[in-house]
Amino acid sequence: MKRKAFFLLITIGLLLISVEVFSQCAMCTKTAAQLGERPAKALNNAIVYLMTVPYAIVAFVAYRWWRANRAEKQ
Repeated sequence: MKRKAFFLLITIGLLLISVEVFSQCAMCTKTAAQLGERPAKALNNAIVYLMTVPYAIVAFVAYRWWRANRAEKQ
């Protein structure tokens, strides 16, 4: 129960932290520079949003694998 609460707090904390991430490739940076300030930020946010899904899937698979291996050892 303590572990679940810990992971829940960590997850909520990471979601609430607002860190500006620059994730644009060279081509996207050039396009964003031509669009202006607000569209460039929106494009950057969209890239970061789309990047989170593959990382979440990998994290889920790693967690399930770790949990299965832990169950086998016990």
